Amino acid sequence: MKYIIVLGDGMADYKLPALGDKTPLQCADKPAIDALAKKAEIGLCRTVPQGFKPGSDVANLSVMGYDPHDCYTGRSPLEAVSIGIALKDTDVTLRCNLVTLSDEEAYEEKTMLDYSAGEISTAEARELVAALKQEFDNADFTLYAGVSYRHCLVAANGKTGHDLTPPHDISGKPVREHLPKGPCAAQYLAMMKRSAEILKDHPVNRARVAAGKNPANSVWFWGEGTKPQLENFEKKFGVKGGVISAVDLVKGIGILAGMRIIDVAGATGNYDTNFAGKAQAALDALNSGLDLVYIHMEAPDECGHQGDAAHKIYSIEQISEKVVRPICETLRAAGEPFRMLVCPDHPTPIAIRTHTADPIPYLLYDSTSERGSGAEAYDEDEAAKTGIFLDAGTQLMQKLLAK
Repeated sequence: MKYIIVLGDGMADYKLPALGDKTPLQCADKPAIDALAKKAEIGLCRTVPQGFKPGSDVANLSVMGYDPHDCYTGRSPLEAVSIGIALKDTDVTLRCNLVTLSDEEAYEEKTMLDYSAGEISTAEARELVAALKQEFDNADFTLYAGVSYRHCLVAANGKTGHDLTPPHDISGKPVREHLPKGPCAAQYLAMMKRSAEILKDHPVNRARVAAGKNPANSVWFWGEGTKPQLENFEKKFGVKGGVISAVDLVKGIGILAGMRIIDVAGATGNYDTNFAGKAQAALDALNSGLDLVYIHMEAPDECGHQGDAAHKIYSIEQISEKVVRPICETLRAAGEPFRMLVCPDHPTPIAIRTHTADPIPYLLYDSTSERGSGAEAYDEDEAAKTGIFLDAGTQLMQKLLAK
């Protein structure tokens, strides 16, 4: 038996008047997924435990079978592991976004225009991070470059207990009420203000502005955490697993769990990602000894944050046609029995452009036991209609791997 998890990050949504009072899942032309839905268990699942913020960190841990109550220490240390940072037990990490703020002179009066600085390229970002490192790196702090707008600050012998707002939660909003709070807040804010001075006239940003792109004109700190530990995935579940993702967060979870990290050329973390390449990489991994592959696609989430319904629908259609269809067809042709879980980690509704903790719709298909739940398609309403509800995201992995 082979096991495949197709994770469309942020895929679930609310109904939109502009879409005829439908969700993106309901609008998407996704015949491969909907064909499975008629022969699968369909239901709702709470992937974000009560009391936790609805982040991709907590939600992906849950879907991967790890209870956040037992292992969650913050988002940024998961990303730090993927970047290759060797953390000490006394280190505190912070996610460092390159963002676009409005151009008011006083930092407190600025507005969060773009949490991703126009999806800045990794090459451009590395130049900007190099400039910031010259000023920020010292005995207390080290800044590390990641991918695109996603970077990491490590505070040696740091303190926790800060109130730090994710920038994607305040798109289009003034930053005044969302500046750092807590024991090191003054220091963090000073670094954010200084970054704006350093980045304002950097050649990379001058070129971006000239090209009509958003400049990366500040850093924004959030997602603090400390060194995490996860039980080995194979030891915990008895299967060999691998992770395919373009984002450091999910790769970091996989690394900590001892899973194989599978890189795919052209994987971007957005709707232009190499969907077909991810499917082929999953099939290759299953053919080379892995029992389970976790295929994470960030595209629907990014489109949700951007308020881009058209590309969110497109991303769902690509997942159906270029990931679900070829994997199912190839495994069936080979006579390989398989189970497939299709789900988001959390909703990222277009209307609010950030995550929610609402239960997600899931689809669990078993090629050896095609029994439907009464659903005619895969979407939020069809999942609710079946009456099946799982109160913990960890139950998804348990059901997928049940003997």
